[in-house]
Amino acid sequence: MTPTFGAPVDAHAAPQPVHCVIEGRYCRLRPLDPARDTDGLYALSHGPEAESQWAYLFTGPYAIKAEFDAHVAKIAAGTTDPVYWAIADRNDRAVGWLSLMRIDRTHRVIEVGSILHTPALQRTPASTEAQFLMMRHVFDTLGYRRYEWKCNDLNEPSKRTAQRLGFSFEGLFRQHMIAKGRNRDTAWYSIIDGEWPARKAAFEKWLSPDNFDSAGKQKVALGELIARSAAR
Repeated sequence: MTPTFGAPVDAHAAPQPVHCVIEGRYCRLRPLDPARDTDGLYALSHGPEAESQWAYLFTGPYAIKAEFDAHVAKIAAGTTDPVYWAIADRNDRAVGWLSLMRIDRTHRVIEVGSILHTPALQRTPASTEAQFLMMRHVFDTLGYRRYEWKCNDLNEPSKRTAQRLGFSFEGLFRQHMIAKGRNRDTAWYSIIDGEWPARKAAFEKWLSPDNFDSAGKQKVALGELIARSAAR
């Protein structure tokens, strides 16, 4: 019996992500600017919901603002792995951040992670668009084959978000990490390049102004659009 080794793949390496500005309709991704962004991000991320916002991140919350300032300066300066972007609103105010991390250029695999969604970003079109802009950058501009989302298995909101954004659940890595002195079982999700065109079309339909009524309420849910595209 002849062994099967898998389909042939163009084995060129993907480029290293670099800081850039990625424009959207509801938000933009841009490099973090500590001098400009730190005070506002601290205020947004250290209100009454601070404990829940930071619960599943590897750092924070920061009772001492100077320590938060140092953290922002550190992640803003990183240019290898991870690479962070500020999520900025229409007024270019930073309302969160995300990063590309665990970058495997050889196999063209990359992860989005360390996502900070402040209350100013949560449950807004900008929150969804920020994820779309980064996906589009990874697949269409950088040419990666696989885009990953990983989260603590106890983080139900993150798991729901991954599914809503069109990621496929791949399994549970038990006792994968120790995070803040506690066990972390990690849920793994991914989108691959062959799925991206249909996902992209669903995002574009959802983000269209025609999909929102005069009160800003969505007419068709993103999950429904993704399910339709997957059924074709």
